[in-house]
This record gives sequence, C-alpha cells and structure tokens, in this order.
Amino acid sequence: MKKKIYLNNKQLYKEIIISKEMGKLTKDAQDMFILLGKNVIKKFYYYNPDDKQDCYQQGLLMMFKFWHNFDESKSTNPFGYYTEVFKRGAAAGYNQLYKKVGDEYMFHQSLDYTDDKGNRITEI
Repeated sequence: MKKKIYLNNKQLYKEIIISKEMGKLTKDAQDMFILLGKNVIKKFYYYNPDDKQDCYQQGLLMMFKFWHNFDESKSTNPFGYYTEVFKRGAAAGYNQLYKKVGDEYMFHQSLDYTDDKGNRITEI
C-alpha cells in the first residue's frame, strides 16, 4: 500500500512562484501553509493544549510573514523551507510562553479567579 502524500512539493513550488509574480499569496498557497502547519505541529508535545495552539499560530504567522523570502534560485524544495520556518516560529512562540532563566525554564501559569466575595485572587 502506497503512503498518501498530504502536500505536493511541486504544487507548492508552483504556487509560490505564482504568488511571487502576483505579489501576494494565492488561496491555494495559503491552504497549503495551513495544512503544512497542522501536520508539523502534531509532532510536538505540549502540556497545555492552549500552548500548542499558541505555538501553532506563531508558526503560521512566521510562514505568512516571510513567505516571500523563499529563493527559488537556491532550491526547488519549498516544503523543506517552509517546514523549517514553521518550526522556528513555533519554537519562538514556545520561548515567549516559557522564558529562559539561567539554564532552566520557568513552567508556571498564573490563575486568576474571584472568591465568594468578588475579590480577585491570583495564584502563581
């Protein structure tokens, strides 16, 4: 049984070339970026599903922000290029969530809620 390919590199390359000529991403290229991001983010584990979503969004933001930086004269593999852009964006999102302190990461999340009297309580 042949493994199904979820994203065609040649088609992505074609859409990027068309997008560069137009000066904006085509709808198909946008859909391909979203599909790529959904599949790459599955490979990472996050303690909190909201953190996963934040990192996913940051990865997409980086792809959509820097899509025009792909240099077709150096490579015909936009899949590898944009996968790396997405992963670096997701890592940047993770680093924003968990700032480095020395050699250790601080894993804390503040919880805001109100008590019975309506007073705001914050726990870290």
